[in-house]
Order: sequence, then structure tokens, then C-alpha cells
Amino acid sequence: MYQGVNASDGIGIGTARVAVDPDLTFVPKTPKDPEAEKQRFKEALDRFSEKTYAQAERMKTSVGEKEAEIMSGHVTMATDPFMLDEINNRITDGRCAEQAVNEVCDMFYDMFDASEEQLIRERCADIQDIRTGELCELLGKEVIDLSSLPPNSIVVVHDLTPSMTATIDKENVAGVITEVGGRTSHSAIIARALEIPAVLSMPDACTIIKNGDVCIVDGTKGEVEVGPSQDELEAAKAEAHKAAAAKAALEAFRGKETVTADGDKKLLVANIGNPDDANGAIEHDAEGIGLFRSEFLFMDAKELPSEDDQFGAYQKVALRMKNQPVIIRTLDVGGDKEIPYMNLQKEDNPFMGYRAIRYCLDNPDQYKVQIRALLRASAFGDIKIMLPLVTSLDEVRRAKGLIEACKSELDKEGIDYNKDIEVGTMIETPAASLIADNLAAECDFFSIGTNDLIGYTMCADRGNDRVRYLYSVYNPAVLRSIKRVIECGNEKGIMVGMCGEAAADPLFIPLLISFGLGEFSVSAPAILRTRSIISKWTKAEADELAEKALSLKTTAEVKALLESAAK
Repeated sequence: MYQGVNASDGIGIGTARVAVDPDLTFVPKTPKDPEAEKQRFKEALDRFSEKTYAQAERMKTSVGEKEAEIMSGHVTMATDPFMLDEINNRITDGRCAEQAVNEVCDMFYDMFDASEEQLIRERCADIQDIRTGELCELLGKEVIDLSSLPPNSIVVVHDLTPSMTATIDKENVAGVITEVGGRTSHSAIIARALEIPAVLSMPDACTIIKNGDVCIVDGTKGEVEVGPSQDELEAAKAEAHKAAAAKAALEAFRGKETVTADGDKKLLVANIGNPDDANGAIEHDAEGIGLFRSEFLFMDAKELPSEDDQFGAYQKVALRMKNQPVIIRTLDVGGDKEIPYMNLQKEDNPFMGYRAIRYCLDNPDQYKVQIRALLRASAFGDIKIMLPLVTSLDEVRRAKGLIEACKSELDKEGIDYNKDIEVGTMIETPAASLIADNLAAECDFFSIGTNDLIGYTMCADRGNDRVRYLYSVYNPAVLRSIKRVIECGNEKGIMVGMCGEAAADPLFIPLLISFGLGEFSVSAPAILRTRSIISKWTKAEADELAEKALSLKTTAEVKALLESAAK
């Protein structure tokens, strides 16, 4: 049994197909004519771009629009003026195109790899994909093709890159195993979109596993069994049938209200990262959008998005969701989200530095561009504005002051907007939790961001293997913090939601019911499962469990209790 990262749920049983990377070795040569060498590079880049765009178009049908954007994003990165200048400058200095591409990709790889945040580090996979694609064109080699796999194949690769996925035959792939990648990597995102069981970061997988080996991939537990016994195979097949039946049973909750066993209605909404994700939210029966991460509009651009660009994106989501609520978080830049054209100064501890609401309030003219776009879009649906990384009441008041100033500007210009637009706060810092009573008096709603709240409360980076054991929503300190926030919000009569991963945790849901959480914001594929879990618990049952959980003193005790009570 081998352990990796549980990246995409389900159990896959099949025969290993180990994909070998093409040989991209070359002998560096000084070009006789640098201008001719630049032209050779340009032609290779044009071929790479053309093939990549074609792959992106195929992915729109085979995987989804969001995942296709990962591919088209490779062309955007590869044709970035800064990257092109660096490559051409090296050719001018006497490098051949292959060497120039290699050196510049190394530079970008090192820059991303040095980031403290896992999301940025995982962009290294994009750089490797671009490097491979461009070198293949320059050297006349072919990239890995997964289009003609036999049925029940277990794909074993160093990394499942977007370019590989564009050719993958979904129907014939039973599972995926990689040597690198985490739950937020593109490999994981694509595997979940394809609904293929996947285990990532299994060390030396391409060496340990041989072509033809029978494998069991448990994407839920993050386990891989190579060469299983007949008994192990039968047990895995039974578990796979059980999981498939459970998934099919969830369809009974499609189109139904989200209510507890004793009839208490909850709001079940989706987290999204771009306007097109709203389609997936609707397909999975979400009742609105609980978190639209607006920073991805900025991260995917080469310069600050204009007011009209932002307005178009927000309006698209509002119209797509009709009259359902859409909570849009204002720009959360810094920390784990580096945007090159903003030229943010390097900080020793960016997670506690110049980021999110701090950056926005310090750049009011830029912030007002986003606020005006949000206000204009509010005329087309139930848009709500959410402020990130709040640590003081003053931040909320200053942001609301800018919103009022933007309202006055729009009034003078005769532009329509929702004059009663709601403004809320994302509760993701211990400071916000401790002053939740004060914040509740100033805000129209709360949304608890457990991903960061856990990290800040426990002083533990979930991407750091050495301290990951501390990162748990079941920790008594985290439990008390969440309970307090919900109580403060409910006392003031404002809606309290949760947009962190804990909102979809089957073990944790009964505690949230007991605490009085009103809105659950989860990933779109988790909608029906979350609705099912909520329906199994009465308030009285949840209260009894919560009382026991809050009396315990360790994370392990809390988790064991919740596991024993799981429905």
C-alpha cells in the first residue's frame, strides 16, 4: 500500500499505463545568425500556440470551459512580453533557442517555487508544460498522447499536465496516479472535473509501478495498491459499487430545498473563481453563489481590468444566477496571490503583510474602480459585496465610506444600481472572530473563511508537511472561534455563512447546524452531498453532539467523536 494526496474521490481499478516524458535533451550551440534563430523560435512558438489553442477547444467539450482556460492560459503566459524579451535577449547574447527557453523557464520556475503559498508554487507545473511544448516544437518531438488508451487504464505520470488532459480519453481512464501535485493543483482540478479517481504525490510512482501492473486507486483516502490480491480486488470492487450507488442516490436531492430533518431551511450555495463557473453551480443545483473570488479576474489579466471589464464579468454572473444571491469578494491580492503588474514589494511574511483589504484601502482610486463595477452589476441581480481579511472595525467603515462615495458618483451620472446593496465581511482572522459582535453591528452578513481562519488561529500553513497536523477544523480553539462568530451574527440578525472547505465536511456539518449557520457555500460538485447530510440531522441531535464536542480538549478526541456519530 502506497500513500499519496487524496485529490479526486472514488475508487479506480485497472491496468497501469506509465507515460514516459519525451527525451528533450539537446547540445547547446551558438547560433551563427541570432535573428534567424529568433525567427526559428517564433515559428516554434506559433506552432505551440496553435496546438495549445486547439487543445483548449477540445477541452471545452471533453472537460469543461474552466479547465480549457488553463490551457489557453499557457499561451498567455508563453507570449507574455516579459518572457519573450528574456528569451530573445538570450538568443542575442549567443544562446540557441532551446537553451534560451530552458533558462527562462528555469527563472520563472524558481520564482514561482520560491513562493510561500501552495497555489503559486503549483504554477510551476504550467511552466513545465510550456517548456515541454516549446522544446518539443524546436526539437521535433511529440508530447505525451493519452488519446488511445485501452479500457480501464490507470494513468501513471510524473505530473498530469493540462496538455496531456486535452488528449485524454475519459471513458477509458479508471484512475490517475502522479508523483507531484496537491489538492489545489491543476492535476487535481482536472481530475475532479473529469470525475476520475486520483492520487497525487505518490513518491517514485513512475519507478515503482510498471506497465501492466494491476492497481487500485482510492482517490478518497489517497491510497494506491499495486498488485492487489484477489480478496483486495473484490473488496475494492464492492467499495466502488457502493460509492457509485451512493452518488446515484444523491440525485434524489436535486431540485429540493435544503432543510434539516426537522424542517429548518438552510441556503446551499457554491464557491466560484470566474464567471463561467456559474454554469457549473447551476448544473449542480446551487441556490446561489456564496463566494466569487474576484482576484482571478486580475490574475488572468496582463494589466488592471477596467471598470467595464469587471462590470461585464460581475453582470454575467448576476444574470446567469437570475435572482439568486451572488456574494462577490473584493480583490484579495497579496499573500498567496502574486500579480506581477501590481509590483507588490517582496515581504518576509506576506500572509501577515500588505494584502487584501489593506492594499485596497491604501489604493482607493483603484478600489473604487472595482466598487463601481460591482454597484453597476447589482442592477442586474442580487449582488452582495464582501470584504476580505478584515481585522478591525475601521477597515469596514472606510470601505463602506468608499462604497457610499461611489454611489454618489453613479447617482450624478444617472447610472442604475441597487441602493440597498448588502456589504458583509469575510471572517478569516482571529481578530475578526474576537470582535465579531462589533463587526455584526456594521455588516449585513458574515461569511466564515475556515481555510484561512484555521491557519491563522493555529499558526500553521496547510501546505507545510511538518505542521499540517495542526491544521484542523476539529481543533477546540477553531470550534470555539466558529461558534462565537455564528452566535454574534445571529444575535444581530444578520446572515452568517461559511465558504471554507469545512462547510462541506460531512463530519462537521452537524456542529454547524447546532451553532446556527444559515448558509453553506461549497464547491459545486459537493452541493447534493451537502444537502443530503444536512437533511439527516435535527437541531436537537446536532445540539447534543455539539455539547459533547465542545467539552473535549483535543483535536483527536473531537474527530473521533464526530466519526462515531456520522450519518
